[in-house]
Amino acid sequence: MNRLRIREFVRKEFIQLFRDPKSRRVLIVMPIIQILVFGYVVNYDIRDIRVAMLDQSRTPESRELARALTGNGIFRITHPVDNERQMEEALTRGKVDMGVKVPPDFARRIRERRTADIQILADGSMSNMASIRIAYTSSVLDRLNRQLLGDLYAQRLDYGRIDLRLRTWYNPNLDSQHFFVPGIVAFIVMLISFLLTSIAIIKEKEAGTMEQLIVTPLTVVELIAAKTIPYIIISIVQMIAITILAVYWFAIPMAGSAACLLLATLVFLLSTLGMGLFISTVSSTQQQAMMTTFFFILPIFMLSGFVFPIANMPFVVQLLTYLNPLRYFLVIIRGIFLKGVGMEILWPQFAALAVLGIVVFSGAIGFFRKRLD
Repeated sequence: MNRLRIREFVRKEFIQLFRDPKSRRVLIVMPIIQILVFGYVVNYDIRDIRVAMLDQSRTPESRELARALTGNGIFRITHPVDNERQMEEALTRGKVDMGVKVPPDFARRIRERRTADIQILADGSMSNMASIRIAYTSSVLDRLNRQLLGDLYAQRLDYGRIDLRLRTWYNPNLDSQHFFVPGIVAFIVMLISFLLTSIAIIKEKEAGTMEQLIVTPLTVVELIAAKTIPYIIISIVQMIAITILAVYWFAIPMAGSAACLLLATLVFLLSTLGMGLFISTVSSTQQQAMMTTFFFILPIFMLSGFVFPIANMPFVVQLLTYLNPLRYFLVIIRGIFLKGVGMEILWPQFAALAVLGIVVFSGAIGFFRKRLD
């Protein structure tokens, strides 16, 4: 390979990229907007639960239940209702997230040391959020139960009980941003490198300069190197920029090695640049290349474990995820950010990513060579 020819061609690619207003927007504006929007929007933390309360007891005990619910600042009784129809209507119209019905005999049964029932109605149209809300409600009611038992029984039953002490590693506050933001960093690196490479060859075809490139002294390997090196550099710079944004803007801890993250990104780019090069080779226009790119990006995203656990997917779909490079990169980037682990733990993901990258990139080069011939 002639380094001088490659260097000059890389310089030409950079000049073309930054002359094009569309490319400049993709390079500079898109990553910043995506990390800021996704970082705030993709969030499973429950901070506000609107409650419709039907208190048919109207006693100090039922008011204590209401205080216990609203004491942590998460539950808000926004709709005190007088009957079940009003509570159901508030749920149906989406004005509340949950309904709590306290029956008339609630206080009497507590005073008689009998089981007192209350009814919880949860909006299950978003099943994940409903499960979290029900879990929050259960924990609040469990604390209230223990308080009532302590008030009712003078003698504490300390013997023979289990004292559960929970500790959460790597994300002590269970902040969903700590889980999602590193994944967003991985997704943006994939999206930008995929998009830019997918139109790299197309631009030469549309400008009518592809034939000129073919007759230059550049070999196929030199041409591909010159076409991909700019996007490798750009992707690495963007990864560093959005990682800094994740750490200092969103306060995501980075417990692991930055060098390990950089190496993982380079290996991951083999796959994304290879797929982008393949799409750019088979497409005739930039619009066709963009449509094909988004056709691939959606299943890659859905089958990566970014949002939905791979273990919950059907067995056949789980097998398909082994061909997804984003699956391995997400494990690596979350392991580096949250757990602080390195190659000694993540080597299986590095190995799988490297094998996939070599196969995809080699296949793209072979296909490109055939099209040139």
